[in-house]
Amino acid sequence: MSGSKHALNWTTLLIAIPVGFVASLVTLAFRGVIDLINRLLFNSDSEITVAMHVWPWIFWPLLVGAGGVLAGFFLRYAVAIEKQETVKTDYLEVINARLDAVPTKTSLFRALSSIASIGSGASIGKEGPMVQLSALSGSLMGRWFPQMRNSDIVAMAAAAGLSSVYHAPLASAIFVAEIAFGISALQRLIPLIVASAVAVMTMWSLGFRSALYPLSEALFQMDISSLLMTIVIGLVAGLAGWLLIKLIARSKMLFGRVKSLPARLGLGGLAVGLLALISTDILGNGYEVIVKIIDGHYVLAGLIGLLVLKTLATTLSVGSNAVGGLFTPSLLIGALLGVALAQMGGALHLPVGDTLLYAAIGMAAVLAAVSQAPLMAMLMVLEMTLNSSLLFPIMIASVLASMVVYRLQSASTYPVVSNHFSRSEAKFDFDNMRVDQLIIPGAALQPEESVGQALAVSSLKRERYVYVINSAGQFLGVVSIHDISRKVLSQEITLDSPVSSVMDDNFPCIYHNQSMREGWEAFARVTLERLPVLNNPQERRFMGALTKTSLIQKAQEFL
Repeated sequence: MSGSKHALNWTTLLIAIPVGFVASLVTLAFRGVIDLINRLLFNSDSEITVAMHVWPWIFWPLLVGAGGVLAGFFLRYAVAIEKQETVKTDYLEVINARLDAVPTKTSLFRALSSIASIGSGASIGKEGPMVQLSALSGSLMGRWFPQMRNSDIVAMAAAAGLSSVYHAPLASAIFVAEIAFGISALQRLIPLIVASAVAVMTMWSLGFRSALYPLSEALFQMDISSLLMTIVIGLVAGLAGWLLIKLIARSKMLFGRVKSLPARLGLGGLAVGLLALISTDILGNGYEVIVKIIDGHYVLAGLIGLLVLKTLATTLSVGSNAVGGLFTPSLLIGALLGVALAQMGGALHLPVGDTLLYAAIGMAAVLAAVSQAPLMAMLMVLEMTLNSSLLFPIMIASVLASMVVYRLQSASTYPVVSNHFSRSEAKFDFDNMRVDQLIIPGAALQPEESVGQALAVSSLKRERYVYVINSAGQFLGVVSIHDISRKVLSQEITLDSPVSSVMDDNFPCIYHNQSMREGWEAFARVTLERLPVLNNPQERRFMGALTKTSLIQKAQEFL
């Protein structure tokens, strides 16, 4: 499994980094062009609402109108190219249809049209062309990364461009993902959001309005040292989450030898009670302990000791089948880990800032690792702390931790998440497989061979059609066993007649380098069980057959 191509791998993350960087530069460059036009037209760095006052009011309609005329010329040229070349320029259409590339010329001319409109004061936003140009930059960069589908890189760049404009990475990623990858479940999310909002409002009305964990006032300083510490926490949290999952699985196996559930849970409780002799802070879900950590009640040695003890206690409780969740224990383990690593960094004289803030980063990272639901972990910790300055470090640490567990081939503690991953993997494999990976041998004869031989081969292979190829292996057509039988009975041919006399040379076929999706579409157009597979449209060399059954069996893995 580790050697196969996956939808999620380190290469994908490494490609996303330069794509995001370039996309942000593209948006900055676009803003720079607009600012340059402002200086040329108005000799001002102010926004257009203020800069326009440089000109007498009588010229204002003329300036905006002239900009519109110029914009119209650029747009007309772009539309003409689109019609002539039948291309789709809009990045959302490219992503949704999973096309090969964002057209360069039409994107640039549409951007020039937008610059003319925006620069002259039209009442439109800047984000559209910025994101379109970002998507174009991703499409161009995609040529350097043939191991990824270009539309996936375009999606990355579009999300990065949108995020650069609005400084809203989560919302930008979710928005593009909805279009790019078809999150149909998003519609089901709406009633869940309403229910959740009502529940929170109810809690607020009852007086529980403060942040769950008291970190809302502190400010996370994003610098090189803090970023490096965040990355370290993310990676180590991933390993900690993976270890916790493995320990729980091992614990369940050992406790499984005790057949009596009362005895099993009693034994687990006893073991946890023994650990509590060292520290009672391991008892319960850990909420109060997290508050104490955030308040700075622990030194480094105490944090490390409690981290080990809490991990063991959680392993014992969950392994003995105690009914409960892993959320808060994971949060506590993460808080201990994050603050411990930050204090170690402080002991090494690294300027990491407020070490207690790393509790939230560790909480999100370990929760993401254990649950394999990084988006949920990010949002949950942000909502529990109400500290927006933690957004970026929490995002980085959660994704890294989740990635570590994923690449170590460890299942989530929640089976449904593992099922989603398995289906996602199967769907990705299906989308990226080629027809030649499911080819089977097909019954074939040369044109001069007799229809009697075709009947014999058909009976042996249990196939309705026998393929006809020449001595060079080139596909010529097929003979139908039903046609042979009908013509033999009507005495139009004899069993000694050559198969070329009843051959259909206009039989549908597919090519070995086509995708499984194209194979699926080919079968949708016919009522056949199998289709001949050729090497290419020019040589038409026969390679074997693809069956509808093999496609369905492969698709069942994710349907």
